[in-house]
Amino acid sequence: MAVTNGVKEKTVVKTMSKADALLSPDLLRKMNAYWRAANYLSVGQIYLYDNPLLKRPLKLSDVKPLVVGHWGTTPGQNFIYVHLNRVIKKYDLNMFYIAGPGHGGPALVGNVYLEGTYSEVYPNITQDEPGMQKLFKQFSFPGGISSHVAPTTPGSIHEGGELGYSLSHAFGAVFDNPDLIVACVIGDGEAETGPLATAWQSNKLLNAVADGAVLPILHLNGYKISNPTVLARIEHEELEQFLRGCGWTPYFVEGDDPEVMHKLMADTLDQAIEDIQQIQNNARNEKEIARARWPMIVLRSPKGWTGPKVVDGLPVEGTFRAHQVPLLVDGDHPEHVQQLEGWMKSYKAEELFDERGRLIPELAELAPEGDRRMGANPHTNGGNLLRDLRMPDFRVHAVQVPSPGAVDGQDTLVLGKFLRDVTLMNQHNFRIFGPDETLSNLLGSVFEATNRQWDARQIKNDEFLAPTGRVVDSMLSEHQCEGWLEGYLLTGRHGLFNSYEAFIRIVDSMFSQHAKWLKVTLELPWRRKIASLNYLLASHVWQQDHNGFTHQDPGFLDHVINKKADIVRVYLPPDANCLLSVVDHCLRSRHYVNVVVAGKHALPQWLTMEAAVTHCTEGIGIWKWASNDQGAEPDVIMACCGDTPTLEILAAVSILREHLPDLKIRVVNVVDLMKLQSESEHPHGLNDQDYDSLFTKDKHIIFGFHGYPWLIHRLTYRRQNRNLHVRGYKEEGTITTAFDMRVQNDLDRFHLVQDVVDRVPQLGAKGAYLKQMVKDKLIEHKRYIDEHGQDLPEIRNWKWKIQL
Repeated sequence: MAVTNGVKEKTVVKTMSKADALLSPDLLRKMNAYWRAANYLSVGQIYLYDNPLLKRPLKLSDVKPLVVGHWGTTPGQNFIYVHLNRVIKKYDLNMFYIAGPGHGGPALVGNVYLEGTYSEVYPNITQDEPGMQKLFKQFSFPGGISSHVAPTTPGSIHEGGELGYSLSHAFGAVFDNPDLIVACVIGDGEAETGPLATAWQSNKLLNAVADGAVLPILHLNGYKISNPTVLARIEHEELEQFLRGCGWTPYFVEGDDPEVMHKLMADTLDQAIEDIQQIQNNARNEKEIARARWPMIVLRSPKGWTGPKVVDGLPVEGTFRAHQVPLLVDGDHPEHVQQLEGWMKSYKAEELFDERGRLIPELAELAPEGDRRMGANPHTNGGNLLRDLRMPDFRVHAVQVPSPGAVDGQDTLVLGKFLRDVTLMNQHNFRIFGPDETLSNLLGSVFEATNRQWDARQIKNDEFLAPTGRVVDSMLSEHQCEGWLEGYLLTGRHGLFNSYEAFIRIVDSMFSQHAKWLKVTLELPWRRKIASLNYLLASHVWQQDHNGFTHQDPGFLDHVINKKADIVRVYLPPDANCLLSVVDHCLRSRHYVNVVVAGKHALPQWLTMEAAVTHCTEGIGIWKWASNDQGAEPDVIMACCGDTPTLEILAAVSILREHLPDLKIRVVNVVDLMKLQSESEHPHGLNDQDYDSLFTKDKHIIFGFHGYPWLIHRLTYRRQNRNLHVRGYKEEGTITTAFDMRVQNDLDRFHLVQDVVDRVPQLGAKGAYLKQMVKDKLIEHKRYIDEHGQDLPEIRNWKWKIQL
């Protein structure tokens, strides 16, 4: 039985009466016809290779040799789309559609085709019979388009291939967009994912004055691939209590009779839009400060609605069998050709399209016009709206470095002041996201310029909470931070995600999907470039002296570099001045994923600002002030990438220079990790000549790396010099001192000195003596840390000794 807002029987009668007034018989007829047209196009996309208007009897040769697609969610999404078109026109709404259910591609492609957007973007897909045939053929076909709502679909900012991110994308889109409404359709299977289940709480961070609105539409069609869905099987009262408990006002539209459902949906959508407008008006004009209970809609309709009811004696419509292709049409099932033809003819295409295959005018006029069409909404191609950030001069925050290693500094603490200035200068175009780690990562200076956005209850002793703010870090969910930022970027703004390094792995898959989106849109000339997705990874693997093994994982770098070289960039600045230069560059960039790894604990500072800018611009270079191979071939290369490896490599160099003054050492520091890769594999990669000029063709390279050692081997495997020996994290850790962490993973100065002595044969007795000395130091260190729980005093008080 149909219900609205959780009230049964009597309310339904009232609603139907009101809906009768909303939808005249003529408008109801037209909307139902438009829905039939969208359903017809959807079935045609899944099945047909030819004969798009069925002007002749359907034959097996008219059907694609391999039928691939998903029907189950499609008719429900078509139903929603035609009703959203109506309220857009009635209320002159700035609205677009996010399709959460995984493979609703036929619905969205069909609807943007009906409204004309698709043919404007793809002129070869004309609004006539030949264009319809091309539309059908390309769907899930080699060289065509995918079966979900992909970047190729006008009006989409959300790749529907992986489930769980629709609602967080929707909220990210409406931040700082006060006149925008995002209708977010959530599949009941998708609602079972962790990210989506958490995303219901995003309404506690939405500001009704400065932000737009999200209208969630939970589409309950009852089934996933072969199982029922949880929310469809719990009692109505329990579902309503759950949604109300998440802070929503749910309105229910339930049933299977098209005429009744059209009327209920029209009334319910009007109510939801008027609720949104009332909430915004109260906040903006009446200055009402109470947190809003935003409306949402629960649409319960049969899976595979209007499709085959029974196939081969088994029920299909309203069951899991409608999820993908409800009819298998091939040579082994010739009777299914006629059943497919009967299914498609049930939509009466001859009443919907003229002889040329064009949607008849009385139906075409139901769609909004121009930018009000959801497929043409400017926010769905955010690069068109993108404005450059107003950038402060990062140099004013420079750490004064009188000589290399002479002063200590906390890199992210310094960066926080720069981000504060960026925030001040970009009040509606830049946000910082993070899972309650902005202060922990020492970016607290940003709170001199802004608050955390928070619309839930506040109590005494809360810090930096306000209904509006540029920092969104009040939910402990990496998934939400990632989804919000992606939605913010995709609609034409800028941002940064700061996180603990180990736990950014939580969004590995979300990063992958966004990187894929960037890769595909780069190949679409009508898609405009958006601002880069910027990660700042702090509290990293080498700085977990109180959190221990659980907080130690640098593997996000390995994951990132698997993606297309046109998209990914990885930076490991060695000190604060380099970090400032790198982040300035990343915030200005377009259409990349930039990963920056930086520490927050006090470490030696190496480069003046001028030197840092030069070094970061090059991305890699010889540190001549730390080297003594000028005018000669080096005996060994000491290379480093990352703040902690840089410290240990230079400490090892200090020991070597003191005890083996004749040893010719070249120090190479890497900021841009992708410099190590060949230029044929990455646009930042060095050519072989430049690489060899740094690393030589045959000298031993002792490389200290921030992450897993084999990543460096992987990046350099094409190079001629195979004498590469990498020290990095090897999955050893516990709660211990920062230096002992390095010892446990052999990335400490003593092991690095041993590596040199083992590989430079001409060192003789001096080398043997030095090797024994550092071996004794390691034994002494272990004894000392077991007894005192801290490092040897000479380690704790170490300063860079060699200053040239």
